[in-house]
Amino acid sequence: MSTPKLILAPMAGVTDYAYRTIAAEMGADVTVTEMVSSRALCYGDKKTVKLLGKTPTGICGAQIFGNDPEFMARAAKLTLELSNCDFIDINMGCPMPKISGAGDGAGLMKTPELAAEIVRAVVEAVPVPVTVKMRKGWDKSHVNCMELSRLVEQAGASAVAVHGRTRVQLYTGRADWDCIREVKQAVSIPVYANGDVDSPEAALHILRYTGADGVMIGRAAFGDPYLFAMIRAALDEKDIPERPPLSQRMDTALRQFELALEDKGEHIACLEARKHLCWYLHGVPHASFYKKDISQVATKEEVYQVVKRIKRDLR
Repeated sequence: MSTPKLILAPMAGVTDYAYRTIAAEMGADVTVTEMVSSRALCYGDKKTVKLLGKTPTGICGAQIFGNDPEFMARAAKLTLELSNCDFIDINMGCPMPKISGAGDGAGLMKTPELAAEIVRAVVEAVPVPVTVKMRKGWDKSHVNCMELSRLVEQAGASAVAVHGRTRVQLYTGRADWDCIREVKQAVSIPVYANGDVDSPEAALHILRYTGADGVMIGRAAFGDPYLFAMIRAALDEKDIPERPPLSQRMDTALRQFELALEDKGEHIACLEARKHLCWYLHGVPHASFYKKDISQVATKEEVYQVVKRIKRDLR
């Protein structure tokens, strides 16, 4: 099988079964679950287990986070049993203080030897590939993605994805693509470029500039799964399609809602539809008129009605 080129990044509260399904249909080669706490999974937390309940068609990975090799190994085994995923991804990139401040996510970039030990434990625990998502480093004085990439490769990782910002940057400023190029030159496993890949042109440029094996799309895909179709066409050297009219985009939003409805039930699906519908309307003139209504939807009938009005009134 050829190396996948186009990956949907794991994002908490976003890459659920519904959105992963839509992204895969639009052209993503690989999708990844929301991050799952290794300890919560090992302790049998029902909400955590639910995150792994369904896998869409295509290649799908499951991402776990934690800082204890034993818990991570146990969680990887459980993840494989619960999700039947194609690979396990280890989160070494989440910059949120609650995660990184506890030594998880990007916090592992401060302890590279422990990070490598975790990879080794997970690789030994499961029969599927193990990958790592990381950042440029902790801050501008501690940029160590190249060192960490070498260590996790030696520990058995099958691929790495590098976000070109430090943990301290969060999502501010521009992503540094030079560090991704350096990682690509430092290791022999596939490297995926992440950060500011927000258009077909950006995707082609970052691949040429860094030599990366593929791109990983994150926040740019909020409410815009069509970005995958556009980048897919660019990668395949085909004519890049335009985004469809708003009416068709809202049909996609409604399909995403219906998948979530089936997976999570009406209450949760409606709560989550509030943010997803707003994302689908990003940049649409006069869309703010509907955001109050969207923020209050509580039943599936209310979701259908607000989408119907949007399709009638906006372009």
